[in-house]
Amino acid sequence: MDLFILRHGRAEDAGHGITDAERKLTKKGRDEIAGVVEWMAAQDIVFDLIATSPLVRAKETAEIVAEGLGMPKKPKIWKVLVPGGDPDDVCREIDDHADAAAILLVGHEPLLSSLISRIISGDGNAGIVMTKGALAKIRNYSYQTRPSGELLWLITAKQMAGTGHRSKKPGLDTHAFIH
Repeated sequence: MDLFILRHGRAEDAGHGITDAERKLTKKGRDEIAGVVEWMAAQDIVFDLIATSPLVRAKETAEIVAEGLGMPKKPKIWKVLVPGGDPDDVCREIDDHADAAAILLVGHEPLLSSLISRIISGDGNAGIVMTKGALAKIRNYSYQTRPSGELLWLITAKQMAGTGHRSKKPGLDTHAFIH
């Protein structure tokens, strides 16, 4: 299975009656994620399932991706993708969908970095950082005795915007970002 991990876009600040869970994407955040979707489409990336945190900014991000890629199914809400979630709980949830060829998870820090680290190194010490709008691809994800997989690449929203995402750029090799 290919596992893609996307951090939500830029969101409004909490406060003034807005809780952390209610924070919406800003216009810049929506535009940033729209650019990520264009890049995904140019790379012919498709998903069998999009799963998202129940927090508003992550749900909005997942909905932009699903709509932009023309996915017929709405993103699924996974409570395990909340900011303080446990990477092992997320891995067990992924394992319930082991028949999928490609899954996209949309969530928050520090969970996403910890999840990637847990999968690629067996613990949380790999030093991964997911900026807002960053996308990672883990290939050969498996959960037999422990979560495992290979981090094929991790790319920021800014890098995706600078790679000619509207059309496939000759010579663009996403393997070069992280291998």
